[in-house]
Amino acid sequence: MKPESKFWQQVKKNTPKIKWTRLESWTSFGVPDLLGYHDSCGFFMCELKVANGNKIHLSPHQILFHTTMTKRNFILVKPPAPRFAILYESSAINELRISLSDAKITAQDDWTAIQDALIGGD
Repeated sequence: MKPESKFWQQVKKNTPKIKWTRLESWTSFGVPDLLGYHDSCGFFMCELKVANGNKIHLSPHQILFHTTMTKRNFILVKPPAPRFAILYESSAINELRISLSDAKITAQDDWTAIQDALIGGD
């Protein structure tokens, strides 16, 4: 199983309040991997990335999506161990292109905090 697929399984398991749909990104370049839904906030999107070191790879299409659609869109990164997840808002995309440590973190290493940030609290 690919690292991003394993990460997706962790996200699904650890965010039970969110109804997730995994999108087929090959059909529309740049569209995030996940469509999430919660009654309190409606729909939102989340890009999954697995980092090797302090950087992630972003395609030009992903960069365009996240720079033009910054409301209720997120990037969830699996950094190298021992950390297990860092959530960023789409507005952090330009900093993420340089380094994970340069971007403002929305929530990290706490699945409850990540889930609450995605749905805007509960």
